[in-house]
Amino acid sequence: MINGWPETLLGGIQTLNQILTAGIAIQAFSLFLYALSFNLRDRVARSFAIILLCVVVVFTSEALQDNTITRVTTDILLRLQWFGIVYLPAAYLHLSDALLVTAGKPSRGRRRIAVRGMYVISTFFIALLASGYLLGPLVPDGKPAPYLLRTMWTEVFTLFYVIAMIWAGTNFIRAYRLMLTRSGRRRMLYLMAGATAPALGSYPYLLFGYEFASQHPYLFWSVATTINILVGALVIVMAYAVAFFGVSWPDRVIKSRLVKWIMRGPVTASAALAMMVVVRRGGEFLGSPYNAFVPFVVVVTVLLLEHAITFAAPLWERWLFFGSDRSELKLLQNIEERLLTQSDLQQFLEAVLAAVRDHLQSPSAFVAALDDETLSPIVVVGNRSMLDQESLTEALEQVNGDTRREFQWGNFWVLPLHHRKRADMDQDELPPLLGLLGVARRDKQVMEHDQRDALWLLADRAALALEDRQLQQRVFRSLEDLQPQVELIQRMRAAGRYDTRVSLLTEPLLQEADLADWVKDALTHYWGGPKLTNNPLIKLQVVRELAEKDDGNSANALRSLLRKAVDQVKPGGDRKFTTEWILFNILEMKFIEGRKVRDVASRLAMSEADLYRKQRVAVEAVAKAILEMEVNLQDQ
Repeated sequence: MINGWPETLLGGIQTLNQILTAGIAIQAFSLFLYALSFNLRDRVARSFAIILLCVVVVFTSEALQDNTITRVTTDILLRLQWFGIVYLPAAYLHLSDALLVTAGKPSRGRRRIAVRGMYVISTFFIALLASGYLLGPLVPDGKPAPYLLRTMWTEVFTLFYVIAMIWAGTNFIRAYRLMLTRSGRRRMLYLMAGATAPALGSYPYLLFGYEFASQHPYLFWSVATTINILVGALVIVMAYAVAFFGVSWPDRVIKSRLVKWIMRGPVTASAALAMMVVVRRGGEFLGSPYNAFVPFVVVVTVLLLEHAITFAAPLWERWLFFGSDRSELKLLQNIEERLLTQSDLQQFLEAVLAAVRDHLQSPSAFVAALDDETLSPIVVVGNRSMLDQESLTEALEQVNGDTRREFQWGNFWVLPLHHRKRADMDQDELPPLLGLLGVARRDKQVMEHDQRDALWLLADRAALALEDRQLQQRVFRSLEDLQPQVELIQRMRAAGRYDTRVSLLTEPLLQEADLADWVKDALTHYWGGPKLTNNPLIKLQVVRELAEKDDGNSANALRSLLRKAVDQVKPGGDRKFTTEWILFNILEMKFIEGRKVRDVASRLAMSEADLYRKQRVAVEAVAKAILEMEVNLQDQ
């Protein structure tokens, strides 16, 4: 038994190395999906995604190799691994060029040609790999692991690999020196440190050191395991640094989103895979090749980790990412979680009215809100036709200075709903009116004293909800006014992470990805509103020129531009309600004429869901027309 311990120890190290290899493949693929999902429009993120894809190919091919597969399968996997290795040098040079451009050192053409040339050379080596010249035959019984013999072209590729990595490293250092902010230099250090891992950990050094490795298997597998641990950690560091490129979110949002992605994706998957391998290998060690605990352990591992992440996420966000702004951000989180939405308000008022009807055995009740001196019912329960037969304006006229007196209005008892009295108000000052609560009464019905007390208590609950509704509406209007300025500052701050000269000394360029959203906002407030007057589209050159012709009125100029863009969507000929006119009719009826969604959908004979889909296409068409006008003006 004692003599078997060295082999058991070596097998344990190999198992750990296999788990780490599979974990790196899972981790790289998850981060590759992250780059595709959030910041693929940025050139740094795109080039980093190529590196991750190469890492996925390398480590997946390596993880699939064990002593249970055939010789042919081993040969295929070893050669497939080289598809990732061959393109890795070109991807690194691509990333270094993107970093230099982001740091304010754009290519004059030479670096761009060099990057494309590197991809061409890598493709040439792929052709050599496919034809059998890049690598020799398989050594299936090689120690400590099967490997492919090297050829003359392998030596050439190794030289190409080293030169490309040195070249890319030099560009990394140049980009680091161009950074002017402390955060930019710090993240460039993270990026350079993380970039060493895939470059050093992906190359199969067994090609050159198989004699040494066969003589010292413990050292070989220990070094391989250590390298895999470093690769797994440093790839996350590299992904962290790249996550800040191409996005204008606050730092805390980027960090929180990345950590959650890593914890829910690669950490959970890798832990489940590790438990599966350990349980299966443990069963084999105890003489049971099949272990029924494997699926059970995997499911329990996934559920426990997801449960832990869900409960721990608010804590680590608060303590790791909020910093000195912890109190303000905690308040915002609490507001978001407890915000009274329109649906919540309606549910609460429906419960209040249900209690009102129950106390008075009434067939109908309503709550009407007073907005801009206009009274409109927001919740009606019971027999709706009773309310439709009356005029709410008449009820509003009967409200006098007594805040605790109900009055009769047709077949209803009506209770005025007022704001609560503030401390700075005079004793005789009447609080502002919020709305009305009405409850239908039966013929000759008389309200008892206890019924009246209960009714006014419920009316106070309804008034509290309407007061909260007004406060939130004011907050939302303030946020709408603030949003364009916040977006502009966030965009300049994000660009200033790496190149303050461009971001702060020049006007930030509008991005095509946001253009459709801004066009939709401007069309929504086409006849006036903060989404039109504070819209980022006002910064377009074509809008400024139109404003000069209109006495400097930017809102009118933007409205005129929108009208021109909408007219470009219009087909030729007289207006019709056929298929080719759908986009124009949606824009004209919904935004220009201001009709309700239900009316527009009915007129165009389509569902509301289909209308919203077509509306998105129509807005994108307007955005495209505006972009073309802006580009044509700048080219003149």
